[in-house]
Amino acid sequence: MSLLFLWSLSSSLTLGPSSTLATDSECVLLSGFDPGFVADGDFVIGGIFPLHYNQEMPDVNYTYQPTAVRCNGFDPRAFRWAQTMRLAVEEINQSVQLLPNHMLGYKIFDSCAYPLTGQRAALAMLNGLGQAHTHMCSGASPLLAVIGESGSAQSIVVSRILQPFKIPMISYFSSCACLGDRRKYPTFFRVIPNDDYQVKAMAQLLVRYDWRWVGVVRGDHEYGHFALQGLLRELKGTGVCVAYQEMIPLLYNQQRALEIIEVMRSSTARVVVVFSAEGEMTPFLKDYMAQNITGIQWVASEAWVTASLFTTSEYFPYLGGTIGFGIRQGQIPGLRDYLQTVNPRRPLMPPCSGQETLLEQHSAYMNTSSPRVAYNVYKAVYAIAHSLHNLLHCQAGAGPFHNRSCAHSTDVHPWQLQHYLQELAFYISGEEVNFDMKGDSIPYYDIINWQRGSGGNMEFINVGLFDGAKDSGKELVIQEEKILVVSVCSASCAPGSRKAVRRGEPLCCFDCVPCDSGKISNQTDSIDCTECPEDYWSNADGTMCIPKVVEFLSHDAMGIALTVIAVVGACLTVSVLAVFLHHRTTPIVRVNNSELSFFILLSLTLCFLCALMFIGEPTSWSCMLRHTAFSITFSLCISCILGKTLVVLAAFTAARPGNNIMKWLGPKQQRVIIFSCTLVQVLICAAWLMAAPPYPYRNIQDQRSKIILECSVGSQLAFWCVLGYIGLLACLCFILAFLARKLPGNFNEAKFITFSMLIFCAVWISFIPAYVSSPGKYTVAVEIFAILASSFGLLFCLFAPKCYIILLKPEKNTKQHLMGNKK
Repeated sequence: MSLLFLWSLSSSLTLGPSSTLATDSECVLLSGFDPGFVADGDFVIGGIFPLHYNQEMPDVNYTYQPTAVRCNGFDPRAFRWAQTMRLAVEEINQSVQLLPNHMLGYKIFDSCAYPLTGQRAALAMLNGLGQAHTHMCSGASPLLAVIGESGSAQSIVVSRILQPFKIPMISYFSSCACLGDRRKYPTFFRVIPNDDYQVKAMAQLLVRYDWRWVGVVRGDHEYGHFALQGLLRELKGTGVCVAYQEMIPLLYNQQRALEIIEVMRSSTARVVVVFSAEGEMTPFLKDYMAQNITGIQWVASEAWVTASLFTTSEYFPYLGGTIGFGIRQGQIPGLRDYLQTVNPRRPLMPPCSGQETLLEQHSAYMNTSSPRVAYNVYKAVYAIAHSLHNLLHCQAGAGPFHNRSCAHSTDVHPWQLQHYLQELAFYISGEEVNFDMKGDSIPYYDIINWQRGSGGNMEFINVGLFDGAKDSGKELVIQEEKILVVSVCSASCAPGSRKAVRRGEPLCCFDCVPCDSGKISNQTDSIDCTECPEDYWSNADGTMCIPKVVEFLSHDAMGIALTVIAVVGACLTVSVLAVFLHHRTTPIVRVNNSELSFFILLSLTLCFLCALMFIGEPTSWSCMLRHTAFSITFSLCISCILGKTLVVLAAFTAARPGNNIMKWLGPKQQRVIIFSCTLVQVLICAAWLMAAPPYPYRNIQDQRSKIILECSVGSQLAFWCVLGYIGLLACLCFILAFLARKLPGNFNEAKFITFSMLIFCAVWISFIPAYVSSPGKYTVAVEIFAILASSFGLLFCLFAPKCYIILLKPEKNTKQHLMGNKK
């Protein structure tokens, strides 16, 4: 095989316009567009690569022939791709198993990463070599298939040119979803995944790292357009919002680039998703770095995420941490050695003598540690070779074409090769290669993270993968790496809170409002909080419902304290009773009917003990007993005091001449008074218990966070009638005792009754507002306190003076002293 090395690896390439002049005998090209590399063979395939990444367009004013398009910026990476195609063809030609006895040839052209130049390359491949062609510009195309192009915009143009000739084209780097339309691009195949999968993967990545507020920058071509539309489609319903959408001009314009950069600088979105080619990104990133903007988290598309141009240390402060989806990495045996055999005749950039090795001058060119696009080129060449091999080994009478015929080995048409491409399935480096009905390959991406290497340069670290062949939701696999920069308009709302959208701002901008008490949210970014069931309440964090605290006055600290006070009061009363029984014959005890004093002490003991019935979990019996026992014992006590008050008043008024009142207030009459007054309260309680008795009640209204177990009084009227009757008896005692307060004698018991009733009434008048306003178990505690306070008030006011005389001043325990005859 003869090899003609025609490519000049110079800093620029002059490309003139191409046209033809038809004569009767031949077609003549007015200007040539020669390939970079060419090799003869039995079957020729074309290759189009962006060996330069920028171009200068001629001045077109339609008054004279335009000057040539100048391609600038030599791309060593694309040059490596072209060399990979050459290597694959040479391997196939040397193989005894694949296409034996047949040779592949190639024609490789430069597209300068521009659709117009790619168009000229496609036409040049169809025209063939040389400037003069006979056969009246007719005859079969010498081209069987094309490997290309890199950019989707270029591939669209090239595919449309090849389509009338039914020449199949396999792209190694064009991922635009638009190219999957078989009606528009029926001969297009690719060994890179469709962008529909990439945008799906990007949406999952943004959600995975909770990047809810992002900007999007894209190139001015179909690749960028369709990728943006696909991303917006995938982001619907995910909570991720796009802050802005900007477009880098196809013909780079610095002023427009600076406008885009200013939008990025001023936006609150600190994550930027970029769908652009390396050629567009290179000048853009240089202008971006010139503005000294940092803190941007870049999310890169496969078109530039593994661009070796950005691996130098100067890029790290601005691009460090970039994450994106790279083409699947593969292995190409012998590629590194093959690349080192290239030694151009003309100078590289920077100038050289022509004898330097590319290893030193272009490390990007020699970077074969993780071939990705080059591996796609390698697969594409082998895909054509395997399809051609299958075509040539077709069994006569069992072919896929008309009348089960096979293709002629000496006259293979491109459309015949396409049939075998569509049915192709083979393995290379352990990976299966095939195409679906859209010409797409199996979707698979490596997740690439840009990190600082040991030498300060940028390294592309594989941190995960996206396998589109897996079940939905399981495609994305990441080895967890913390990303330092987070871009959100608002931080995610943690469980226990909900999102509240800010008026006049995008849906992604919201405040996190804690869930109201009794409501929870157990997910991040909850739209609303869920109310807990009736018997449950939210925990302190608002993340789960827990059973409500059941509250009642139990034997806790407060309950024990009230219990001790009640027992002490009862014991103290019993002690006083014992003292009175022991000194029952003394004048201080016998004065004004000692029997009444004993009744009062017994009823006071019951008053202290009935307070214990208010402590503990309410039951049906305890609810009925606590209120009725309290009311009856206090009525008995006040009735006894009323009887004593009447006796005191009668005893002093009976001394007046003609007054015979004492015969109506003897011991028998006093018992009748006490019984009658107590009986009224008993009848009220009986009616209460029969009509609407107290009952245990689960109160969830007063304190929603608790279940308060309390005794409902049943009938409010009956409850306040009971208290009102006790108050009536107390007021009557107070009035009568007040009238007798100035009667003669050293021991006027009416004074002490007056004071005791004053305390009693003050306690129960204070009880009413405290009872109504106290929450939960404190309501019961207030009632117990009123019982104990009033009981202690009666005990001390009525019996402390007598106990003082009995125990400490026995010399005053005489009738004469009590009547005031002896001091």
